Amino acid sequence: MKLIKILFPLIVLVTTAVVAQSNTGVSYVDYVNPLVGSDSEFALSNGNTYPAIATPWGMNFWTPQTGKMGDGWGYTYDALKLRGFKQTHQPSPWINDYAAFSLFPETGKLKINEDERASWYSHKAEISKPHYYSAYLADYDVTTEITPTERGAQFRFTFPESKKSHILVDGFFKGSMVKIIPEERKIIGYCRNNSGGVPGNFHNYFVLVFDKDFDEILTWKKEKEEKEQTSYNKVAEGYHVGAAISFSTKDGEQVTAKVASSFISLEQAEINLKREIGDDTFNQTKEKAAAAWNKELGRMEVAGGTVEEYRTFYTALYRVLLFPRKFYELNAANEIVHYSPYNGEVLPGYMFTDNGFWDTFRAVFPFFTIMYPEYLSNVMQGLVNTYNESGWLPEWASPGHRDCMIGSNSAINIADAYLRGIRGYDIETLYEAVVKNSTRKGPVNSVGRFGAEFYNNLGYVPYDVGVNENAARTLEYAFADWSIAELGEALGKPKKQVKLFRERSLNYKNVFDPKIGFMRGKNKDGSWATTYTPDKWGDAFTEGAAWHWTWCVFHDPLGLAEDFGGVAKMRSRLDDVFTAAPTFNDSYYGQQIHEITEMLVADMGQYAHGNQPIQHAIYLYNWLEQPWKTQMHVRNVMDKLYSSAPDGLCGDEDNGQTSAWYVFSAAGFYPVTPGTGEYALGSPLFKSVKMHLRNGKTFTVNAPNNSKENIYIDEVQKNGNSYTKNYITYDDIMSGATYNFSMKNTPNKSRGTAKEAKPYSMSVTKK
Repeated sequence: MKLIKILFPLIVLVTTAVVAQSNTGVSYVDYVNPLVGSDSEFALSNGNTYPAIATPWGMNFWTPQTGKMGDGWGYTYDALKLRGFKQTHQPSPWINDYAAFSLFPETGKLKINEDERASWYSHKAEISKPHYYSAYLADYDVTTEITPTERGAQFRFTFPESKKSHILVDGFFKGSMVKIIPEERKIIGYCRNNSGGVPGNFHNYFVLVFDKDFDEILTWKKEKEEKEQTSYNKVAEGYHVGAAISFSTKDGEQVTAKVASSFISLEQAEINLKREIGDDTFNQTKEKAAAAWNKELGRMEVAGGTVEEYRTFYTALYRVLLFPRKFYELNAANEIVHYSPYNGEVLPGYMFTDNGFWDTFRAVFPFFTIMYPEYLSNVMQGLVNTYNESGWLPEWASPGHRDCMIGSNSAINIADAYLRGIRGYDIETLYEAVVKNSTRKGPVNSVGRFGAEFYNNLGYVPYDVGVNENAARTLEYAFADWSIAELGEALGKPKKQVKLFRERSLNYKNVFDPKIGFMRGKNKDGSWATTYTPDKWGDAFTEGAAWHWTWCVFHDPLGLAEDFGGVAKMRSRLDDVFTAAPTFNDSYYGQQIHEITEMLVADMGQYAHGNQPIQHAIYLYNWLEQPWKTQMHVRNVMDKLYSSAPDGLCGDEDNGQTSAWYVFSAAGFYPVTPGTGEYALGSPLFKSVKMHLRNGKTFTVNAPNNSKENIYIDEVQKNGNSYTKNYITYDDIMSGATYNFSMKNTPNKSRGTAKEAKPYSMSVTKK
């Protein structure tokens, strides 16, 4: 213990020095903690994440399993036992998993039931990195190691001396098959478990190859309410099946399993295994996975912070680079193909999934626009394929259309990508799709626009017509309409059509009540809903209250200020968010939902950073002539609500959005209005941030006198010249500009207050 106390400060000093260097040899994965956010449960979320052992945007993730099969909380930090190491595709516990199966080693008496086989383990004997996971199973004296590829992984099990060592392959419930092929040291099979959004022929085919002969084999089968029935048959198929292989081991003997899967076929799973792993050793796969992560994490190079700030930053960046996942494969001819989660066919081209645009339109996709234009181009091609295969754009895909959240926010990111010059996809088809989206509801309420007929005729979705969360829908549809108008204008679409969408983008005004200074639900006859209170969660809003949704006018903050009665009145109400008592009205839900609890425990008034609708609001002071308040609040949120620890997130992480907020904010700016190519200034966290762009240039933010006290911007220079605006531009970033920030411990209340300093707002004609 004393030795650790002596060495730790030395380690910190060395670590700080290494990270501070612009050195391509830096192992960024060593600063990532995949356990972040895993200290969560149904009642309170600190992220609602699990340790995803994966490559960036991998088709498959792997994770240790503490929860029961089918539990959305598959890994929770305070659990005491592990029951499996599973392939997972879960984007959030609320959406739950699909195509999961697991491996698990044992010694002694073979235990198949997941409750009975679960082993004690400790975080003291656990290593979790993006490219590598290890855990010691105390009940069996076995260490399990995992290292991933895009569509597979290698497992390495270190056994004790035992005449009865086993490895289980659990195919999970809702339909599975296993087949043991002893002469090839192989197990093949499939699993069909899912939580919705799949065609009838959905399968995840898997193949596992071991490097040790099997002494004994066993399969088991379980129907819904029955116990497991074991046999020595090589094949099992049914509701829930699995396989076990057994052998004797020497002390310290390592057994390796190479595994890959496919949504197309068993043959394709074999192709994936051969292509991605082949003859590689476990350590070679591990080195490749680490290199993949270091390449992507290293595109953001930060210096001049604490070790914990580096850890928090790169952990957040890791989270941003997980979704939307690749849902395509390369066939024997090296052609890109995909199983369609929409029509069940195997088709050419890209496909991506596990993404909710309701979350990711805010910062994740704007980050891709800057840092990953090629990847985003492929995602856009995937959206074209989704539309062609289902007739609709996805809003929450996992793997197909899921009825979750609101809005038609795919339009926002399609417009932003095209307007920023990203090409390589059929934009005409996507324009057709976003226009169709605006006309009616799709196959589920979250696809297309639920309540579109009212919105298009009345200018809002009424409170009393049976469309839930109506005011929130109105606000999100309005911003999507602004995006469609901008895209239509860029594509040279008929002026009448562009004008229609631009006029509809002002529909936010129809659910704003200037008498009270809040958004609220409005009835079909034009009267205000009488059940309203500003702190009523749900009802007219989505997972929030008027305190949070009033600011969701991304494209026209100054137009909203006019409705308030002026900048000063809007600013006063925004100030109230952070000082008002954290009251809440949960009558719509009938209980205190976890998002409410997360707001309460943060002790930040009515500010609810744990849920996405209000995350941009801090930056609105850039429009409201007091940008120094943005700087103050941004740094407070970064310091208070984020860390690399298991409770280091607040609320639902949801596909990387909450982490993307941190990545942008730590760099000193944030995309309040995707589609404009402008990013509102905040308060950079580090003394230096370098963004190494795909065009070969580097965008740099320097803040040399930055500190925990010096959080306020005194002056800004762009390429050596004085810069007085409250935003930076996409063109400046892409050109590799250098911004120098002079920071102080007291606010400069004169900088950024002029009209010319304000970012884009639709109601103001900009010169």
